[in-house]
Amino acid sequence: MQNSSRSSLYEEIIIEKDGTAVALQGRTINFSYYESLLSPHITANLTFVDTGNGMKANGTDTQERFGTILRSLPIEGSGNESVKFKITNQLGSLNFSTKPLKVLGTIPLGQESKREFVVLKMVSDAAIKNENAQVYEKYYNNISSSVSSILKQTLEIPATQIILDQTQNSYAFSGSGRKPFDLIISCATKSIPIGGTPGFLFWENQSGFNFRAIDNIIKSEPVATYKYYNVLQSSLSGAENNFRILKSPSYIQNQDVIKALRAGIYRTKNIGFNPYSFEYQEVFLSLDKSKITTLGSAPKFSSKFNESTAFTRTNHFILDSGNNESGISTSINNNELEYFAKAAMRYNLFMTQIMDITVPANPKLKAGDVINCEFEKVTPSNKNEGSVDEHQSGKYIILHLCHYFTPKRSFTSLRLVRDTYGLYTNGGL
Repeated sequence: MQNSSRSSLYEEIIIEKDGTAVALQGRTINFSYYESLLSPHITANLTFVDTGNGMKANGTDTQERFGTILRSLPIEGSGNESVKFKITNQLGSLNFSTKPLKVLGTIPLGQESKREFVVLKMVSDAAIKNENAQVYEKYYNNISSSVSSILKQTLEIPATQIILDQTQNSYAFSGSGRKPFDLIISCATKSIPIGGTPGFLFWENQSGFNFRAIDNIIKSEPVATYKYYNVLQSSLSGAENNFRILKSPSYIQNQDVIKALRAGIYRTKNIGFNPYSFEYQEVFLSLDKSKITTLGSAPKFSSKFNESTAFTRTNHFILDSGNNESGISTSINNNELEYFAKAAMRYNLFMTQIMDITVPANPKLKAGDVINCEFEKVTPSNKNEGSVDEHQSGKYIILHLCHYFTPKRSFTSLRLVRDTYGLYTNGGL
């Protein structure tokens, strides 16, 4: 019976430095690849064993003897070493043969007289470029246009590797010497999508760099369905076993009313002061009128949380009345009253449920993907009438992801999030 938790094929794992390339696929013990919605770049770790016959010393040994790759290449984590790889199983490939990762550093795990164990820590090339760049330009455009400009001009990211949701609001700001990733993450919290609720995320995955609204991520079609049953069912085919949750899910968080109240998820009071006109505004925001799209059914909460005196968080703003505009202006620069409370509500609701699962290795899965999860209903009644728990099952979003490969078995570990319960997406409150 086929099962993708078996070993995957290391088609190519090559480290390169200054025109010298050395194959590592026959030496690799394990390979871990990471993506996260909360990280602007990819990371990876590779552990390999070296018996000292890998290559002749490259200027590090006057007698030019054979030695370990770590000492002979040598691997110094200077930004000059890169690793390209392609790892494949029956579900797909993790292919970075054309956009290799950079070696961030090494960890020697142990050395014997005839072998050495080494961990290579890797990041995407853009992570190195980000640390070597400072942004001083001023931006006055639509936010998505500014983000695109930073990625293309400052970090030299090809347009084919940029996935952007268009924003409806503009924002004038100066780089002020900040790092490109920091600027973009700051813009994400201030962005309003076209026809949606404020709240963007910025991250890198296999497809490239993503600047996307949470509402639009939620509306994406699921890329796979994973099932959890405590007992292996003989009726399942080999293909279906590739989409099984391998052990009981581990819950990191499953609702927290006190935390939700303090975060202002249900109702907030927002006060804005315009220093030019001396205008004072009070705006109340409640969850039931926010038009937030959710992965499951509409959020359920006490009616007391929606009473006029029930707001549990107050936000104060001194509005930017033209300070960052070009020329003389008194217009409000990206009014916080229009996005701040809604974005905070969206971010906090997004993390209502947090769950870890492990599945057979699926290189096609990416951070930001929506997947369906089906969990077995615990009941003494006849399960032929329906074996799926309709409350726990439903759509989840991949928050963190790790593809883990060894010579014998391969897995994908997922941290999933969702905002509400149930099988069916709510189209907006």
